[in-house]
Amino acid sequence: MRPFIKRALQKLDEFDAEKGRNVIITAAREIDRLETVLDSLPKGILVCDTAHNLILANKASRRYLSIVSYEQAREPVWSVIPGELIAEFLAHTLLSKDKAEEREFDVDVTGTPRLLSVSVMPLVEDRQVSGSLIIVDDITERRAREGRMRRMENLASLTTLAAGVAHEIKNPLGSLSIHAQLIQKAMDSQKKLCAELHETEGAGCDPSKYFPIIDKYLKIVNEEMDRLNGIVVDFLFAVRPMNAELRRGNINGLIKELAEFVSFEAAASGIECTLNLADDLPLVNFDERLMKQAFLNLIKNALAAMNTGGRLSITTEASERELRINIADTGTGIREENLSKIFEPYFTTKDTGSGLGLTMVFKIIKEHNGEISVRSREGEGSVFFITLPIPQTTQRLLAFETPAATESVTGSVL
Repeated sequence: MRPFIKRALQKLDEFDAEKGRNVIITAAREIDRLETVLDSLPKGILVCDTAHNLILANKASRRYLSIVSYEQAREPVWSVIPGELIAEFLAHTLLSKDKAEEREFDVDVTGTPRLLSVSVMPLVEDRQVSGSLIIVDDITERRAREGRMRRMENLASLTTLAAGVAHEIKNPLGSLSIHAQLIQKAMDSQKKLCAELHETEGAGCDPSKYFPIIDKYLKIVNEEMDRLNGIVVDFLFAVRPMNAELRRGNINGLIKELAEFVSFEAAASGIECTLNLADDLPLVNFDERLMKQAFLNLIKNALAAMNTGGRLSITTEASERELRINIADTGTGIREENLSKIFEPYFTTKDTGSGLGLTMVFKIIKEHNGEISVRSREGEGSVFFITLPIPQTTQRLLAFETPAATESVTGSVL
């Protein structure tokens, strides 16, 4: 209790109507100020009494938990929360008189998927438990930052390994490729010689009988060397510092070019491609070669996820400061436990592949000072969200106004 209210209560019998009125006005102002402070907090705060009835819920908590209305001190807190998982968690925790710290829940907040952290602790007053305090925090961005930092650390740890990999694998691989070509040339010479002997001497040296199996083995060797070379090239690209040449341009033109490029492959797989490109899209700075590689990688992944047909949608839109590109498919989707790993080096769910494709996409987008995230549900498809900064040609200044003098609400009423 505020000190001035304590003093006022002690002298309540001495007050006349005017002093009593001043005490009530001052107390009301204090309550309004405290409610304003609570509503200004980014974290959700809920206060319950000893019977677990909801006494107070600030603005953030009502928004995070989709609380529409409640009767103060008349309803258990879990009965006013629409989300079943959080409601069941609070009911179990409070009824068992337990504590909980930062339990995480996936919810939809105004139609947007968010990750909430919910903590439950006792509310202590004068060394006695007088209720419960529930704290709700939106940790979506924090988890995203942690994921980005982890991916950047993984990339940094691979950089020192890149030179050794290039020397130890790529150089011997080149030598193997050269000698495979020499073997092929030698085999061609032997085929010609054997054919001549067969024609002149009638010897049983028929090239069609003895050489095809060797040709088959050589073809496999060449294919595997090409695949290994591709893995090494992808690895080096993923860890080597980029030299992006940024030029101002319209991202819609690049997307149209790529859509046309993959149109025949998509049509052959029964996939419908839809472009929803905003008109008058602002120009942004990007390296055409790198951005083409990033978008093509995402589009190829989307096509591969829809091997029985589906729909690929690419959307562009812009706000005041950023340009957004969404690439969506109706494919197999990504398991929830894999969503936080897909941009990490070497992570792949495919039988073949280096696991570096999305790592390169992530690195290219970051090189453009952009952001990339994904939303996916297994069996329903995936959406990759890319944002790129729009160059600001003018600097905006915030107007400063001297705050008007406010009426004091802490003056003495005694």
